[in-house]
Amino acid sequence: MPPPMTSLCRGSCLRAAILGLVASWGTALGRIVEADRPNVLLIMVDDLNDWIGCYDGHPQAETPNLDRLARRGVRFTNAHCAAPLCNPSRAAIFSGCHPLRTGVLANDEQDIRSAAPELVLLPEHFAAAGYETLGAGKLLHQSSRGLFQKGSFPHLRWSPFSPGDVRYSDAELPSKGTLAQRHQATLKGQTISLPLNGMPSDRLRGSPQGESFDWGPLPVTDRDMGDGQIAEWAAARLREPRDKPFFLAVGFYRPHIPLFAPQQYFDRLPEETVVLPHSPADDLDDLPAFAREIALEADTAGLHASVLRHDQWRAATRGYLACVSFVDSQVGKLLDALDAGPHGQSTIVVLMSDHGWHLGEKQHWGKWTLWRTATRVPLVIALPRGREGVGSDRPVSLLDVYPTLLDACRLPPRAGLDGRSLLPELRESGAASSVAPVLCVRDRGNYALIGSEWHFIRYRDDSQELYAAADANQWENLAGSPDHQEVLATLNRELNERLEAFPEQVGK
Repeated sequence: MPPPMTSLCRGSCLRAAILGLVASWGTALGRIVEADRPNVLLIMVDDLNDWIGCYDGHPQAETPNLDRLARRGVRFTNAHCAAPLCNPSRAAIFSGCHPLRTGVLANDEQDIRSAAPELVLLPEHFAAAGYETLGAGKLLHQSSRGLFQKGSFPHLRWSPFSPGDVRYSDAELPSKGTLAQRHQATLKGQTISLPLNGMPSDRLRGSPQGESFDWGPLPVTDRDMGDGQIAEWAAARLREPRDKPFFLAVGFYRPHIPLFAPQQYFDRLPEETVVLPHSPADDLDDLPAFAREIALEADTAGLHASVLRHDQWRAATRGYLACVSFVDSQVGKLLDALDAGPHGQSTIVVLMSDHGWHLGEKQHWGKWTLWRTATRVPLVIALPRGREGVGSDRPVSLLDVYPTLLDACRLPPRAGLDGRSLLPELRESGAASSVAPVLCVRDRGNYALIGSEWHFIRYRDDSQELYAAADANQWENLAGSPDHQEVLATLNRELNERLEAFPEQVGK
């Protein structure tokens, strides 16, 4: 008698069967004229908030390439992630399923491919439909190897150097595993102190190993950075002729910390001229105690108090803006290659971040909050023959990307997706479907419901926050206002109804 199948084996067999079925209709789809099956260029930028010129998020943002992409498509100004952290957000994007359905709710939990092996991820769906799939850089939070037919995942992700590089003599140049102890390293004849900002680690107190809450310019070229190599590889693929449509996903690491970029991007903005984010000293006074704890923790970066104590706020802000400009240049290489190559008129371009990022707003650094600064993301979608240069303030979720791309590429829809297609709005004004609020989750029991009028937050201890959409900085929590109790009651009911859609979790 054969041994019983494990849940993982059952999921893998089911997934194989689903992929087989998808492949069967993919063969039929292969007979459709290629002009009716557009290519897809999906660009993901890690930890990118709204500090982009076309989003007016920071007055000193220099992003000419992101701005020109926005001019050729629809810019969604009220787009939000499913969870304000890398692993759950990216798992949701690529699976089309909410973190409350898959159970992938944190960075230290399983990746989506092992947590829910029965799910068909976005590039797998396109591959089964006859597309050539290519990937480069950070796409899933864990490794994306094996997810694409062709890929490029350079080792030089967080730092432009790796141990053993002849251009420096110490254990490691600042990277995601920065050494917190002060020591010297020689780089191209120059001596630099490590870490670059001279700050101690807030996340690893007392440890000789530091972390990535660091920033500063490096005397390197774009090509020395992992993102530069990713852009070059992807641009070369865009210039190549192909005999079938392609799905190319490109994930850039910056502006994730450490905020390192080539010197030229720092030179564009002298530190003394940097405009700081808005963060009133009393901004936390009207928050519940649990929310204040979240604001003042150092789970994904350092502490605001440390930044102030070491007089690093302007330097860090400058570092973030420099990294955004650096990534903008890499996006420009992709757009140039696309427009100059054979696929410029037949490719859908999607650009998004996985979540936002705080730089001192609400006295917080990093992500992993349910405030607008962390949940809101840039999302631009440009069709070959769609609307151009328009903005939409409709609340949309990154979960909508999966069904939108299936719809736009004329692939059969998939059951079980938690998003909805945005294709009508991409093609004509006023064609948007219903505008349900976006459900965002932070770990288990903490939720945000984000709509056109309100941004509602409820924590696991039942404490709440309520912000009017017009309060973009979210400085006034209206949850305690007698005039807004009816609104709160309505939003609580709506949130409860939304949560009823997830009685069980896939992969749990």
